[in-house]
Amino acid sequence: MKFFERKWIKLVLILLMLGMQQELYAQEDAPETKKLAIADKKYSREVSIVANKVGVKKAFQTIVDLQPQTLQDHLLLTQIPAPPYKEMVRATKYAELMKAAGADSVWIDNVGNVIAKRKGRVGKRTVVLEGHMDTVFPEGTDVKVKSKGDTLCAPGISDDTRGLAMVLTVLKAVKQNDIETDADILFVGAVGEEGQGDLRGVKNLFSDKGPGKIDSYIAIDGTDINRIVHRGLGSHRYRVTFKGLGGHSSGAFGLANPHNALARAIHYWVLDADKFAFEKGVRVTYNVGVIGGGTSVNSIPFESWMEVDMRSESPERLAGIDKLLQDAVQKGLQEENQMKHSGPPLTVDVKLIGDRPSGLEDPNLPFIQRAIAATSFVHAVPDLGVGSTNSNIPFSKGVPAVTLGSGGKSGGAHALSEWWLDDKGYLATQRALLLLVTEAGMPN
Repeated sequence: MKFFERKWIKLVLILLMLGMQQELYAQEDAPETKKLAIADKKYSREVSIVANKVGVKKAFQTIVDLQPQTLQDHLLLTQIPAPPYKEMVRATKYAELMKAAGADSVWIDNVGNVIAKRKGRVGKRTVVLEGHMDTVFPEGTDVKVKSKGDTLCAPGISDDTRGLAMVLTVLKAVKQNDIETDADILFVGAVGEEGQGDLRGVKNLFSDKGPGKIDSYIAIDGTDINRIVHRGLGSHRYRVTFKGLGGHSSGAFGLANPHNALARAIHYWVLDADKFAFEKGVRVTYNVGVIGGGTSVNSIPFESWMEVDMRSESPERLAGIDKLLQDAVQKGLQEENQMKHSGPPLTVDVKLIGDRPSGLEDPNLPFIQRAIAATSFVHAVPDLGVGSTNSNIPFSKGVPAVTLGSGGKSGGAHALSEWWLDDKGYLATQRALLLLVTEAGMPN
């Protein structure tokens, strides 16, 4: 076969691999051109040297041998409900599993994060490997795992219970093979990653109530083994509530109506935000996701509310579309109050319910280069991208961080039909271990 024919076949295979990946990040990512990455030879050599150390090679095999146990842990954790702000039952079990895996110490912090520490030889640096414990599903959701052939179906089975099982297996592999690192390692099950959890778990890790200075951060979220999230998609979320006296639709006719004010606010925001969103510049999005209020068809409502979401990698663009919302809300309020014929004026409450900072890690940063090299080492195709994950917090603080996939194939994220298939899932676990111990430093 001619040389150029082989090159074209290789390119086609790479493109097919990318097309076959099930991308959980699509729930929160902006569409973008694939950015296939190649690590500098310096970091490829470094990662290769670590991967060929006897202890690490044994740990790779341990991960393969532990696949049945990893699956058991995965199923066990999936079937423990973890609704928003109610992760404690799952946290208690996860802490128990961390202790059994051989961590030097395990504790649940003041907001509910499970933290397992493995001490380093030097201990001057700390590296985190984390998966999140919460799901988007409300209390009472049936989380029993159902099998359809080799495919496992249950709410939360891939986002992010697979990540929790993977973090636990990495701890077991490190412990069972007596792998020593220079830096301390924290294995974390975090609360509050989804929705209105607003990253409260990882925010606490980086606060003065956290475990101390964190030097590098690896989040496990999504399943795509090619994916390396090194950019944070920032977001603002608000609950806007118009309030009034309310009354009978006929008897109190002439009062200011909160629904009218809400409708005006939405109308004015959408008109201006749509122009703003499609201007040239960094992508920005907006959405009115939930609206509510009112008691009956023949009652003037006493309140009307909406929850909105806006996102961008650019803090400036995010601030711009945020201001358009604030202006539209005030305009809707003013116009409705001007139209009233009786009663008191409406008031409005604008409450920030979500604030995820944006951030960016330079692809040439040593940590990102190591992530690219570790991905290539397990024969995946490194794909740098953007996401809204727990890594947003370290990104915003200038701490080296990535979000990696947990392996296998998946789909239906945030849906009752969510599913996961173990298609060489061990490779993603090996990648995470390799990046972790390389970043934490291994004695020569």
